[in-house]
Amino acid sequence: MTNYQPSNGYPTGGYPNAGARPSENYISENPVSVSEKARRASVTGVYGQMTLALLVTFGVAWLTAASGLAYRFLVATGIVGVVILAVVQIGLAIALSSRVMTMKVSTAYTLFYVFAVTMGFSLSTIFYAYDSTSILITLGLCAGFFFCLTMIGLGTHVNMLSWGSILGVGLLVLIVAEIIISFIPGATMAWKVVSAIGLALFAIMTARDAQTTRTLLNQCTNDAMTKRVSIIAALELYLDFVNLFQYLLALLGSSSDN
Repeated sequence: MTNYQPSNGYPTGGYPNAGARPSENYISENPVSVSEKARRASVTGVYGQMTLALLVTFGVAWLTAASGLAYRFLVATGIVGVVILAVVQIGLAIALSSRVMTMKVSTAYTLFYVFAVTMGFSLSTIFYAYDSTSILITLGLCAGFFFCLTMIGLGTHVNMLSWGSILGVGLLVLIVAEIIISFIPGATMAWKVVSAIGLALFAIMTARDAQTTRTLLNQCTNDAMTKRVSIIAALELYLDFVNLFQYLLALLGSSSDN
């Protein structure tokens, strides 16, 4: 198995956790009541946007790897190219999460899908590290796991909205652990342990973000606000899925060298 692991170069969980996650900035103490039909339609729209962004990401990842573009990019730019790509991704995530309520809806959509494209370019390296069969199997398992987690988040009566600070600290510790282990050669078992912890952490985050999505949409008072909130909610869930997939792949994937 190669040493490919979930990257620290792009925003795990959205972007480096320097406080509240994007969605927390929009939660009101006094949510506005909306009809059940409208709420369900909005939630469906969020998951539709997330799914489309994931299709874009994995489509770009496959095309980039199949064409050899990712390999040529890495050979030509080395670590500098990786850093530049990471900076672009972090910048897009921060711009989208911090200005989504003031920018044009069309601009927000554009940033979201440009972000999905750049993530696809980054993820293309999995096709060099793992065989295609294990990638497809892991993707299917991740989709099922993600669906179960979102159902738990939407159906549970436990209020998970207050867990943000604890999860943020856990995410920070996880990132630090990954950085440290990346400098230790042959730390395969350590990567397995970190990947298992990361999987558990993002499983909780997925359920919480599903609940947060419902709360945010319940507060929307007009169509434009609903669209903007839907974009930031879709971004959160999109990142949850990508991270769950990477950690699952690190645990279950078969090396392309086998």
